[in-house]
Amino acid sequence: MGDSWIVDNLNAALNTWNGKLAEIWQLLTESPQTFRGGQVWSVMVGIHGALQAIGYGLLVLFFAIGVVKTCGSFVEVKRPEHALKLFIRFALAKAAVTYGLELMQAVFSIVQGTVSTVITQSGTSGMNSTTLPQELVDAINNVGFWDSIPLWAVTLIGGLLITVLSFVMILTVYGRMFSLWMYAAIAPIPLATFAGEPTANVGKNFIRSYAGVCLQGLVIALSCVIFSALAASPPSVDTSASVVTAVWTYVAELTFNLLVLVGAIKGCDRIVKEIMGL
Repeated sequence: MGDSWIVDNLNAALNTWNGKLAEIWQLLTESPQTFRGGQVWSVMVGIHGALQAIGYGLLVLFFAIGVVKTCGSFVEVKRPEHALKLFIRFALAKAAVTYGLELMQAVFSIVQGTVSTVITQSGTSGMNSTTLPQELVDAINNVGFWDSIPLWAVTLIGGLLITVLSFVMILTVYGRMFSLWMYAAIAPIPLATFAGEPTANVGKNFIRSYAGVCLQGLVIALSCVIFSALAASPPSVDTSASVVTAVWTYVAELTFNLLVLVGAIKGCDRIVKEIMGL
């Protein structure tokens, strides 16, 4: 007897989930520069270059504000040690605006190396695919028409939950990639605040926030590795119970496991903020 609609529906939901897990694994090991052929990155680089001109203008403005607020009089500016301090601050701020994108790529490369180390040490080259147990498939195929009606409801609910969870999970990971692009595009403006001592906190918070977004990849990778270890043993099938009970128990246990992973990925932002003290 061929697979029934119930089996096909469950398999379709599991295939969606497996596909999203594989996509997450690819996103974790890919940089914003190479994603989708680098088309989005080239646009962000163009915007970054255009905002650099604005950043240079703001650089002078923030520097002037800093001089006014930190110096009691013009006589202090004329002191060699104070003038040297202001010159060094301005030079470092200009270097941050000029080479900010390269510095951000270096930070991302360091975190990406950590992610690769976690993946390598875990011995996991990808997420394990979740498949429907053969004994459950056989039990469903042997159910008569009237007895299969409750299974339709169970299958619809379970398949819908699995599909929704898979899209919630992948949207979170894509959100991180979008954040990396946006940080790269607008970097010259917040980095220009380093020119003035009173406004330097804006630049510091920007760098910390960017490092936090990069670290989200590490937390997501750890979540996937932990889930892969927990899911090494698939949910058990109770062959002594009725088919409806067996299917419902299997779907409920599987959905709970998937919900744990989604919760861990969704909570990566909170975890990183606690680590970074944001």
